[in-house]
Amino acid sequence: MSTSSVSKGCFVFKPSAKKKKTTLSLEDHFMRGCEDAENSEIRFRLCHDLWDKIKTDTEALQDELNRNILDSLLDFTRKCSSTRQHSDWASQMRASEIPTAALVLGVNVPDHDMTFQSLSDLLQQSVTPHVASVQAKECGALKHLMKRVLERLMDTVVDDEEEEEAEQTSAQLNNSMHCSLSTLCAWYNANTKKSKTGTPGKKRSSAVRDDPLQPPVVIIFKDLEAFNPKVLQDFILICSRYIERLPLMFIFGIATSPSTIQHMLPHSVTSLLCIELFQSLSCTQHLATVIDKLILTPQFPFKLNGKVMQVLISIFLYHDFSVRNFIKGIQLALLEHFHSQPLSVLCCKKKAALLNVMQLGHQDLERVRQLQSFKRYAEKQEAQEQVHLLTDDPHLKEVCQKLIKDLRKYHKNYYPTLRCLHTLTSSLPRYPLGKQIRELHLICLEKNIWENEDYQSAMKLLKMLAKDQLIALLQRCEETLQSAKSKKMKSALVQLGDMLARFKQLDRAAEPPPSVEDSITSPVKNLQKKTHLFQLQKTLLEMNESRRSKKLSPFEVLRNEALEFIDSLVKSHLSPPESQTLNEVCYYTSSATVRRHLNATPRTSIQAALNSPIYYLQNERLKTVDGVISNAAPDICIVYKLHLECGRLINLYDWLEAYATVVSAAEGNEPDSDDFGKVDDVKHARFIRAVSELEFLGFIKSTKQKTDHVARLSWGGC
Repeated sequence: MSTSSVSKGCFVFKPSAKKKKTTLSLEDHFMRGCEDAENSEIRFRLCHDLWDKIKTDTEALQDELNRNILDSLLDFTRKCSSTRQHSDWASQMRASEIPTAALVLGVNVPDHDMTFQSLSDLLQQSVTPHVASVQAKECGALKHLMKRVLERLMDTVVDDEEEEEAEQTSAQLNNSMHCSLSTLCAWYNANTKKSKTGTPGKKRSSAVRDDPLQPPVVIIFKDLEAFNPKVLQDFILICSRYIERLPLMFIFGIATSPSTIQHMLPHSVTSLLCIELFQSLSCTQHLATVIDKLILTPQFPFKLNGKVMQVLISIFLYHDFSVRNFIKGIQLALLEHFHSQPLSVLCCKKKAALLNVMQLGHQDLERVRQLQSFKRYAEKQEAQEQVHLLTDDPHLKEVCQKLIKDLRKYHKNYYPTLRCLHTLTSSLPRYPLGKQIRELHLICLEKNIWENEDYQSAMKLLKMLAKDQLIALLQRCEETLQSAKSKKMKSALVQLGDMLARFKQLDRAAEPPPSVEDSITSPVKNLQKKTHLFQLQKTLLEMNESRRSKKLSPFEVLRNEALEFIDSLVKSHLSPPESQTLNEVCYYTSSATVRRHLNATPRTSIQAALNSPIYYLQNERLKTVDGVISNAAPDICIVYKLHLECGRLINLYDWLEAYATVVSAAEGNEPDSDDFGKVDDVKHARFIRAVSELEFLGFIKSTKQKTDHVARLSWGGC
C-alpha cells in the first residue's frame, strides 16, 4: 500500500489473518526439544496428571496445616464484633480501642500470600464482606494507603487529590469518590441500611455498637515491617477517631518478632490498639509435613535422588525458608524428568506402567539395555539369560514387568522401615542419625546405612535404653507398621507384636534375686583402701572377664533379639535406590539442572556474557580464540576485556585509545590509514556509555587518587 501521495496523515494497516501468531499450548512447549517425540504425548499426559495430583494434595495439606491459626483468627474477629454489642463498662472501654491481631508467620515471606488469601476468603465467607489487604510497596504515603483501603473496600475508583480540586471537576465525581474515612463511613452506613430495609427498626443512639447486623471492617497489613512507621502511625490515629462510627479491625502480618510493633509504633499509638498475638506453624515443621506426605510415600511414583533432595533442602534452609518454592522445585524436577527421560512413560501407577512396558518399541528397549542399573542386573545372570535379555525383545518386556513390580515392592517396604528406624533413633542423645526424618532419608539415599559409623553408635545407644523406653519405642514402631500394606511388612508386624507380648510377660515375672556367690566374690569389695597399681590392674581384668562370662538376664536377651530384628529389617529394605534395577525410570538425578534454575548466580552469568557474548547472542561472528578480543562484540564486552589487561588503576585515555583501535578494525578501516584508531565523537560517546555500564555493574569505580583514572574492583575468575 502506497502512502507517498499524502504529506501527512495516519494510516492503519490491518494484519492479514495468515500473519497472526498462533499461541502454543503447554503440550506444544513440552514436545519442543523433547527426546523421543514418539511417546512425548503420553509423557506429557502422565506428567500433567501426576502434577495435578501432587498440587491437589499439597493445597489440601496446606489448608489443614493453616486450619488452626485461621480458625483462631475467625473466632477473634467474631468475638471482637460481638463485644461491641454489650453495654457494660468494660466492653465499652474495649470498644474504644481498635481490635488488632498480630499474626506472626515467620521469615518465609513467599508463603505469606497464600495464607493471607485463604484468610481473606474465609473472612468474606463467614464473618464480613468488608476485607481489604494492603502491602507496603503500594502504600508509600498516607494518601496512597488510604486510597488502597477505600478502593478495595468500596470496589470503586477513589480520588486522592485535594478536596477543592475534586469539587471543581464535577465530571470526575460521577466515577470517583473522595479519599477520606468519612466517605467510607457514609458508604458503610448506606450498605448496612440496605440489609435492614423491610424490618421495623427502633431509634438507636449508637448504631454501630448496638446493632448486631453491623459486620466489622477488616484491614490486613501483609508485611508490617516494610511499612513506613510514620504512615502507619498517622493511619492508626485517623482510624481511632472513627472507631465509634466504623467497626474497624486490623490484622498485622509479622515476619520477624511481635516486638516489631513496639519498635515501629510509640506508646501513644499502641495504646489505641487492643492487640492479641497469633503464632503460625513454623516453616520447618511445615516442610517436614510436606516431605512426609509428598516424598516419603509410595503413593507417587516420581522420586528424587539424594543430590536433588539436598539441593532443594539447602535452598530452603539457607535462602528463603519457603515451602512454596520447595514445591516449585519438585515441579521443576518432575517436568525435567518427563521431558528428558524417554523411559519416564513407566513412571506411573503399577497397572499403567505394566501396560506401557508392553507398548515399548525396539528403540525404547535399547534404552533400557543401556541403563547402568540394567547392565548390573544382566551381568549377574547366567550366560544364556544374558543373551535373551540383549537380543529377545518380548522376553525383555516380561523381565521389565517383573522389575517394575520389584521396584514398587521396594518402595512399599522402604518407607515403613525408614519410619521405624527414625522412631527409634530420633530421640537418642546427639541425634546420631539426625533429628528430622529427611536427614535419615538422605543418608539412606547415598549408601548402605548399616555401614555408617553413626548407625553403629545408634544401635549401641539403643542397647542402653531402659525397659520402659525401649517398649514405648517398639510400640510406636508397631503403630507405624500397621499402615503398611506389603506382605513383608505385615509379617514384620506380627513378629514385632510377639516380641512386645514377651516383653509384657517379663513384667509379670519376678526378677530372680542375686546369687550369694556373686555378692561374696565381688572383686570390688575385696579391694583394700590402699591398693597397688598392679593389684588394681589385676582386679579390673578380673571384673572384665566376669562381665563377659556373666549370664544375660531375660530382658537383655529379648532386647538384643529385638534390636537384631530391627537391624535385619534395615539391611533388607533400606538399601539405596541406585541398587534397584530400573531406578532411572522413577528417580530424577540431575541436581545441576535444578541448581541452575533455582539458585541463580548473577555474577557468573554476567561475567560469562561479557567474556563470551556468543553464549547468549548465538552470533557466529562473535567466535574467537581464547584471549582474543572480537571486534564485532558489543561495546561493553570490548571495554570489559580491555580492562582485564590493566592493573588496579586504569588510565581512561589509554583505555579509550585501545577501544578505538578495536572498533576501527570492526569498521573495516585499513591499519595504515590515518583514520585508523582515531577517536571521533561517536566512538567517544559509545566508550563513555560502556564505561558507565561497567561502573553500574560494579566492575570499576571512580577514584580520587588520579582524576583521569578509575579503580578496578574485580579480580580472579574474571
